[in-house]
Amino acid sequence: MTSSAASSLDLGYLGLGTATVHRNLAPAPLIEQALRREEGMLSDTGALVVATGARTGRSPHDRFIVDSPAVHDSVAWGPVNCPMTQAVFDALWDKALRYLDGRELFVFDGLAGADRAHAKRIRVVNESPAQNLFIHQLLVRPTAAELETFGQGDYTLLAAPYLLLDPAVDGTNSEAAVALDFASRRILVAGTQYSGEIKKAIFTTLNYVLPDEGVLPMHCSANSDLHSGSVAVFFGLSGTGKTTLSADPARGIIGDDEHGWSDAGVFNFEGGCYAKCIDLTEASEPEIFRAVRFGSVVENVVVDPATRTPDYADGSITDNTRVAYPIDFIPNAVESGTGRTPDVVLFLTADAFGVLPPLSRLSPEAAMYHFVTGFTSKLAGTEVGVTRPEPTFSSLFGEPFMPRPAHVYADMLGQRLRECGTTVYLVNTGWSGGGAAEGAERMKLAYTRAMVSAVLNDQLDDASWRHDDVFNVDVPTRLPGCPAEILDPLACWQANGRSAEEYAEAADHLASLFQQNFAKKHADLPTEIAEAGPRPRD
Repeated sequence: MTSSAASSLDLGYLGLGTATVHRNLAPAPLIEQALRREEGMLSDTGALVVATGARTGRSPHDRFIVDSPAVHDSVAWGPVNCPMTQAVFDALWDKALRYLDGRELFVFDGLAGADRAHAKRIRVVNESPAQNLFIHQLLVRPTAAELETFGQGDYTLLAAPYLLLDPAVDGTNSEAAVALDFASRRILVAGTQYSGEIKKAIFTTLNYVLPDEGVLPMHCSANSDLHSGSVAVFFGLSGTGKTTLSADPARGIIGDDEHGWSDAGVFNFEGGCYAKCIDLTEASEPEIFRAVRFGSVVENVVVDPATRTPDYADGSITDNTRVAYPIDFIPNAVESGTGRTPDVVLFLTADAFGVLPPLSRLSPEAAMYHFVTGFTSKLAGTEVGVTRPEPTFSSLFGEPFMPRPAHVYADMLGQRLRECGTTVYLVNTGWSGGGAAEGAERMKLAYTRAMVSAVLNDQLDDASWRHDDVFNVDVPTRLPGCPAEILDPLACWQANGRSAEEYAEAADHLASLFQQNFAKKHADLPTEIAEAGPRPRD
């Protein structure tokens, strides 16, 4: 195991010849180092609790991709994939090396990809032991034999959270930067203590590389039936329920966030989970609640200073409170991190308007439409500046992490669906009985779980369906464990004292937003896909 293979390491080849380097320390000594540096405290269950300072979520305006000749024609440049010149990146890299040299450093040599046929060796160099513990738990932990042949890795990531940049000097937008150089296989994360930037930088890199290997990278969770082995994948942006809904005690969890779909099936990119824990309770999410223990890293959760008990309901630091833990902290984790070809795909969305049906069955064409559209609502805290739910369209349910044009991934998904006969559903985990702006409540988790359970347990084969003309989807009229009126958004609005006219106006408005987004971003897709989307009333 990696703990027994921990050793010092010479990073002179990087220009870090005078640094003291620890390689692949086990969680216990990393926690000791973090406590010694006062990076955090232990909770009453032994988890390391840290605060990430001013940045408690991702900083999308501080993320860059190096625009080199080798990658220029294959990246979808724009406000999401913002270009950085090679010269600016090289200067930033050299600045980070000068800053890190002479310091005590912590290296984790890990794997991105449970399927070794497609895994990438990632060398992560941290100045923070807390961040090194984070990535130790999030990446796939190599065996001792794999460490012996690791070499210098396929990619190198430098993480310098306390190195504050100067935009006027360094060519950045702020004191922080996340810069990816695909051609030289280098990644820099500087000026931010939010560890999610490290995770997502690696994910973005895989999303660029793996399509050339015939692997569809997916922002999704995945689980499998403990008996039949049937696999379900859950697409969705942060806060839509990927982690929560995949942590099912009746199924084996393959992974909670990032996967590849190859000819052999599905495989996890990671060896851990990064779960939201705002309002976390043992009753609602027992697997995640019990994973908050020694070895876990908890971010931005308020803790009672006397008892060290976390207050998961306190969002005064941020609503984007998080916990990172190795996947084997979850019961029924699939040890291999792999599964067969998916039988079911679920697109998760959080509709802040409260008008989308909570469960819909999609035709193949509609599945392609909703995949490239990626409608959801950004939830408070997941990005800097987001303080309330904001409707958004994020292609592929993960546009911030997909550097290639959307059609590259969409074409791959369409091919997989056609070849495998996989069924696709749209699940709305957002608001019910009205919109977020009107003070409505989110769909109860128990109802969403009942809907997902019905899908996974083949309880919809004999269900009756109605067609929603505005959103152009088929909706079940009844489901086990779920009141019939919950399946009908109009009925929920009326139950909350709102009129049918108010619902129709809100539904037509959202349908129009769908059409406007599709026309703007995906007008080149075939007509049959465009016609499978929502259609507002005339």
